[in-house]
This record gives sequence, structure tokens and C-alpha cells, in this order.
Amino acid sequence: MNTKAMINQLTVVLASAVVAAFTGCGGELHESAAPVQLVITNTQDIFRIDLAGGTGCDQNLGTIEMRAVVKNASTSDNRFNDVRVTRYRVSYIRTDGGKQVPSPFVRSIDTLLTANGGVSGLTRFTIFEQEAISLAPFAALLPQNGGRDPETGRTIVHMDVIVEIFGQTLAGENVSGSTRFPVDFCFNCSGCA
Repeated sequence: MNTKAMINQLTVVLASAVVAAFTGCGGELHESAAPVQLVITNTQDIFRIDLAGGTGCDQNLGTIEMRAVVKNASTSDNRFNDVRVTRYRVSYIRTDGGKQVPSPFVRSIDTLLTANGGVSGLTRFTIFEQEAISLAPFAALLPQNGGRDPETGRTIVHMDVIVEIFGQTLAGENVSGSTRFPVDFCFNCSGCA
């Protein structure tokens, strides 16, 4: 499998689903003045990505669940508390002591979340831009470049992929939430798992 095809397959399914708890699996809440909290959680299916491709690399990294939760449960009219999700930002942080990470990026999306309820449609989105694999820190893992991360000396790069979701209530209040996916990257390491 070529690198471009591999990147096209590294997507996350964005599922606006009702979640049982307000936190979980790496979800974070962001305090704001808005009467609504944007609760973001995830379920992760892949924890290791083989940059060479292979077994298991044709599946999604996981799913993200979003929910608009009204802070004051006594509010009876929630029409203006619905949240229009407008964009997401993907960034990275190394968890292995290295400093080099791919460049963050922002993408537009358009999803409406009903306050305190409702399941929205599914949206797929990319967690890496196509050229990221040919840049640091991943390029160093390729055999022609030595096969080791120069910052850690290891054949594996450990990092968290951070997905931040942004939107506004229909009343115009900004809301956001984020979640993390811990992922190991390697080259020719028996596929994705």
C-alpha cells in the first residue's frame, strides 16, 4: 500500500451520538460562559499505525462522539441552545520526549447538535494531512532515513493526536471541546493494531 493511500485511510469517523457519561476515553470539557457544554468523547480502535501499511491499516482510528449538554437543567426552552459545529482542529503532542510533530491544521464542518439529545449524521475527517508522512518526525522512521527518530533514538514515535471541536449555540455563544488519541507510529512493524 502506498503512503498516499495509507494517509487517505487514516480517518476518524465523527459520530454525533448520545453518550452515557459526560466524560470518558480521553474526553475533555471546556468551561465557557455559554449555557451549553460541548462534551467530546472517543472510542479508539487503532493504537499503532504502521507507516508501511499492512494488516489492519484499512480501518478507522476510532470514533468521536459529540453532545451538547445544557448546564442548567431547569431551562425549559432549549431551542437556542442547539449547537452548530463549524470546525475542528487537529494538533499533536509527543509523549516520548521528542519535540518534532506534524503541523496542526483546521478543517470546516457543518453539524447541528440538539441540546440534551439527538443523534446526528456521520462525518469522516482526516487526522493527518497527506504530506505529514514525508516530514518530521515520521520521515526519520523510513529505512532510507535511518529508521530511527533522531530525538529519541527509537524506531517508534509516541504521540497524542488532539482533536478540538468548535461551534456556537444558535444564540451565538461559542463552545468547544476536545479529545485525544494516543498513537504509536512505526515503519514495517507488522501492520496497524
